[in-house]
Amino acid sequence: MISALNIFRFVSSHPLTCGNRLKAVGRVFAWQIRSSLQSEVIVSWIGEQKLAVKRGMTGATGNVYVGLHEFYDMMFLLHFLRSGDLFLDIGANIGAYTVLASGVCGSETWAFEPDPTSVAALRRNIELNLLQELVTVHEVALGANEGDVSFTIGRDTTNRVTNEDKTNCRVVPQMKLDSVLKDARPIFAKLDVEGYEEEVLRAGTRLVINDSLQAIELETVTPFIEETLSAHRFCRSYYNPFKRALSRDSIGVQTCNALFVRDFDFVNGRVKSAEKICVLGFAI
Repeated sequence: MISALNIFRFVSSHPLTCGNRLKAVGRVFAWQIRSSLQSEVIVSWIGEQKLAVKRGMTGATGNVYVGLHEFYDMMFLLHFLRSGDLFLDIGANIGAYTVLASGVCGSETWAFEPDPTSVAALRRNIELNLLQELVTVHEVALGANEGDVSFTIGRDTTNRVTNEDKTNCRVVPQMKLDSVLKDARPIFAKLDVEGYEEEVLRAGTRLVINDSLQAIELETVTPFIEETLSAHRFCRSYYNPFKRALSRDSIGVQTCNALFVRDFDFVNGRVKSAEKICVLGFAI
């Protein structure tokens, strides 16, 4: 019952569905029926892309219900990225951001995901959308040190590196981002690693100092991260997809990730000039 109430609150308050809650609730019920009959459901998604979704994939089913689960963060990506860009999807999970970046925007993506179960789903979505030439999968965790680390099992999008009870964990390889990045020049990075973002950036100096990087989204922001980004001219920013407006002041909505931008005018110019994206009948 609690889960059903949480789903209802989510779809009722989403910016794309709050004006037509019945239709959103209908998608929820349709999904429950389809997913109970099929072990995997192929869902038509944004820009003629598809997602292979299974029951229990929280983030992926959110995309089924409301079009874009993390609406403001995903719309920024869709309006900002262009063909020829390099995007880092750190904590890729099943590859929703990867599919949007490479499948819709035509960008190159490096997708980082250490969990073998999620990697299998990630590769499935890459192959389903014929994105093998644009996407490179790095099946590793990223952190401040290199070696093996414990990684939780069975928590879907909330699996993470842990030093806690090892009972429900597996051992995965960990690398430093700098070791992987080398001379690559990403323009945008998304870090969603369940509180481990600081550990990633402690060995990700090449990413932050690289003048090619213009935007970064992080799920967790610590004082160290704020100081590091500020020292390299990044400022906290907020994006309103409906108005195509990037602002340094809060727009009064809760987002899943914090957005930091380096060259504000450049990034703002890009999002304003992007082609419209169709989501659930809206051209945004």
